[in-house]
Amino acid sequence: MTRTVAAGPKSGSPCRGGWIALALALVLSACQSLGGGMYDDALKPSSDPVTAANVTRDNRLVQLARAQHPRILHTYGGEYSNPKLERMVAKIVGKLTLVSDNPSQIYRITILDSPSINAFALPGGYLYITRGLLALANDSAELAAVIAHEMGHVTANHGLERQQLEAEEALTSHVVADLLSNDQEAKTALIRGKLKLAQFSRNQELAADAIGINSIGKAGFDPYAAARFLRAMQTYSDFRSVSGANDTSLDFLATHPSTPQRVALAVEKAKVFGPPGTGERDRDAYLKGIDGMLYGDKPDEGYVRGNTFMHPKLGIMFTVPQGFVIDNSAQAVTAAGPGDVAVRFDGVSVSRRTRLDDYVRSGWVTGLDPSSVRTTTINGNEAVVARATSEGWQFDVTVIRADGQVYRLLTAAPLASHDLENVARSVSGSFRLLTPAEKTSLKPLKVRIVTVTAGQNIASVAAMMHGVDKALDLFRVLNGLGPGADVSVGDKVKIVTDE
Repeated sequence: MTRTVAAGPKSGSPCRGGWIALALALVLSACQSLGGGMYDDALKPSSDPVTAANVTRDNRLVQLARAQHPRILHTYGGEYSNPKLERMVAKIVGKLTLVSDNPSQIYRITILDSPSINAFALPGGYLYITRGLLALANDSAELAAVIAHEMGHVTANHGLERQQLEAEEALTSHVVADLLSNDQEAKTALIRGKLKLAQFSRNQELAADAIGINSIGKAGFDPYAAARFLRAMQTYSDFRSVSGANDTSLDFLATHPSTPQRVALAVEKAKVFGPPGTGERDRDAYLKGIDGMLYGDKPDEGYVRGNTFMHPKLGIMFTVPQGFVIDNSAQAVTAAGPGDVAVRFDGVSVSRRTRLDDYVRSGWVTGLDPSSVRTTTINGNEAVVARATSEGWQFDVTVIRADGQVYRLLTAAPLASHDLENVARSVSGSFRLLTPAEKTSLKPLKVRIVTVTAGQNIASVAAMMHGVDKALDLFRVLNGLGPGADVSVGDKVKIVTDE
């Protein structure tokens, strides 16, 4: 969904953070930023913000943002179209725009069809929110706090100022690398520059927090919602860490860390508007807006159900061993397990006339042992398995042709590990085609709003969740419930289910 508001299977190698990506990328030959002044200088919006409202004055910047728009859509799975949700978000943005220092400015709001939790802004008034973030927020005030924070980045011209500082830092790096490589003072200046940029980013986040909290307070929303959502992000981050999902490259958490200092500052800013309980949370309207929203993976990217990955459109599935956690990212399906063992799955276009053993030997596998290449069959499907080593890692390479499509299963383990063979054979041996009945029965997960009835408690309501791991823990995270909290009769709560 994109709305203007005014007062206005995968192929290629993984480009992901963490050791899993590093290990799995080693075997493959082929493989946003916000920016502002120091905190005290950026507490108020710029008197000359770059938005779509002054497009005629500074057309170049808006054209740059417009050019990035399709790339952002591609990265985040496109727009998420949901008229009910669009109206709810547009209403919140409209209220925030009315109380801004520049009520004539125009914002283009896009809900991204991604389960990642993210929100960001581009010069020109382009604001983006993922449906994953909408699933984590619990009321209109929390969403307003996120949107107002991003609007704060725009009105304070943070993107432009950060871009300038990054350009200066890049120039310094170039000079040190090419001209002053042996100059210790130059290297010290380079380190100081990087630290300055990091501090610069933190100050921008604090400044955007201050601008955002002021905006939501003036708009009549609960000003404490910002601190509440910061805590929710931290809880979600902790849950994700425990559950093993570690791809933060597309997440709000990667550039918006929730720290005790940041929460404390958000609370102090909220006190200006009154004690806790001040302002409107508008929880019922928000929950009504997200009811029925898609949760997690999209149907065309396949589904993760426990230790099994299933793709109804491709008609395939495989299972990883107990103790492994699957991460279905935009680039590939990966799974991390004990002992630093990792698995990567993707599909690749290979001519039907090309033999699989020739494909494996064609140069895309780094460190391939040619003598290890052997043909086999896996659950009736033509396959080839091979071994490779590279930079302290050992790899099992399994390529399978099923229904004319070629799939790759790469398993990585440290050289000293004795688990590679068992894990690789377990995963590849589980690969098979789905039956017609299995493909028909697979349904996407959705957020559902239910009302707690007499006799129910937090455990029994969480048990209504289907298709997710650690249901009780996830239920607490999604509903902002701490370790000792319970639910009461009449409470409206979020669950995730495929029913």
